[in-house]
Amino acid sequence: MLEIVARYPQARSALLPMLHLVQSYEGYVTPAGIEMCADVLGLTQAEVAAVATFYTMYKRRPVGEYHVGVCTNTLCAIMGGDAIWSELSDHLGVGHDETTEDGKVSLERVECNAACDFAPVVMVNWEFMDNQTPDSARDLVDTLRDGGEVTSTRGPKVCSWKQAERVLAGFPDGLAGQGETAGHASLVGLRLAEENGWTAPEGGQRELGAGARGEGTTGGEKK
Repeated sequence: MLEIVARYPQARSALLPMLHLVQSYEGYVTPAGIEMCADVLGLTQAEVAAVATFYTMYKRRPVGEYHVGVCTNTLCAIMGGDAIWSELSDHLGVGHDETTEDGKVSLERVECNAACDFAPVVMVNWEFMDNQTPDSARDLVDTLRDGGEVTSTRGPKVCSWKQAERVLAGFPDGLAGQGETAGHASLVGLRLAEENGWTAPEGGQRELGAGARGEGTTGGEKK
């Protein structure tokens, strides 16, 4: 933890990665982890607990080896996210923020993952699984529970929850450049520009009008 603290000019700024480090060892943010963070940073346990309960990436009960997040925000939902959630919840026998009895998979409804061009999206330990269907998502969790290898559609091979948390704590695993990092849908605009010879306009910014520059009447004065 002291290595993390040393990265920041103010010690308390290290709290977020420290909580991820706690999860990399314990699987979730334990009372002992909260106490340790508080002691190292000179904070109260209440202050640390307030942060740990505010952000949904920090868990207050044990997480499975694989955390599966199903986006059910607007676009993913209408593209099939709700159907995927229902399928996985029924198939695994767990609900939101619950873990299967074998400790393999935790399931969560997650908010937008900024991957709307690949909707509906499922994440496994924060790695993208794009363009999912109820059937593909069910096969995905079955593979995870059986110990099979799963590779992100835009990223590396999926690691365990604890390993992923160590990366989020700021200890890279060297796999950031593994696999495809930009998908087809994200590159459509670039391909169209190349095919049509489009380039960005040259020159500086356009001159702003008086209103945009803040000129004109202010504070009740009249011109």
